[in-house]
Amino acid sequence: MTGIEEVAHAAGVSTATVSRALSGRGRLSEATRARVRAAAADLGYVVSAAASTLASGRAENIGVIVPLLDRWFFATVLDGIAAQLAPRGYDMTLYNLTDDPAQRRNLFETSLRRRRVDGLIVLSVELSADELRQLDDLPVPVVGLGVPHAELNGLRVDDTAVGRLATEHLLELGHRDIVHLGWSLPDDAGETLDIPTRRRRGFAQAMTDAGVTAPRFVAADFTVDGARRVARDLLAGPDAPTAIFAASDEMAYGVLSAARELGIELPGRLSVIGVDGHELGSLFDLTTIAQFPHAQGERAGQAVLAALGVDGVPMPSASLPFELVARGSTAPPR
Repeated sequence: MTGIEEVAHAAGVSTATVSRALSGRGRLSEATRARVRAAAADLGYVVSAAASTLASGRAENIGVIVPLLDRWFFATVLDGIAAQLAPRGYDMTLYNLTDDPAQRRNLFETSLRRRRVDGLIVLSVELSADELRQLDDLPVPVVGLGVPHAELNGLRVDDTAVGRLATEHLLELGHRDIVHLGWSLPDDAGETLDIPTRRRRGFAQAMTDAGVTAPRFVAADFTVDGARRVARDLLAGPDAPTAIFAASDEMAYGVLSAARELGIELPGRLSVIGVDGHELGSLFDLTTIAQFPHAQGERAGQAVLAALGVDGVPMPSASLPFELVARGSTAPPR
């Protein structure tokens, strides 16, 4: 089996230089780093994870806490994170956080304390005060992405502004009878950073500014089928709106499906806008507020690598971009 000494000899450098070049840490010229990596590839040398951890004190592994593994948005974010970690030799370990108290307790009290990761990324999960405290106690950098807790530093889209932008698009087209399909806002929500809540607040602000004193809201879960069932009842009723702002693109697909079942012409009788920038949006001709989940994942990966001091990785801005993508699902009301 090829050893580090053989790589050093082939590249004409010291073993310490080989270690720095292959770990991505330490100051080396790009020419030296490339020469070492080429020599390692030619000889089939792969750094032992155990040896690397013992030598450097790092596992070269980043943990990611994610609430759902089967949703397009989170899968796309994870792909963006991996795109930043893999070229720098870092692996990724996923921790699926469920609503089961025993599973959560085991994750925070045991799994995350095994020193198997050098850093942690937390994706859009609700955490208790005790869970936040345990994250703060970890001896590794923790980066939040879309988390609804101000105590956890991280990267965020201004979802209140997202809600306003989506609603203002419909208002500018001339709609006033607009329904927001989203998450139910609890009475004690306070100043939560919860994403659906902020989108609803942006909707309410824009409607109020436009002189609509009682903005219409209908609660639904964040699935295609759940939104379809709710939208079907809404659109078949006597108070069907001229436009619906769905809090996610997948919910918007459910609205489009319900409209098709009822024979409602789009965008003639109904305009629909979603949020996310889903990869199927152009196929459905859906107007949306794109928030670039793959780029969000890349930013999160950059942030945790920068916090670890990985050479050449700057700390990204905490504010994440979004933009209106107008397509054929929205038009002026008849």
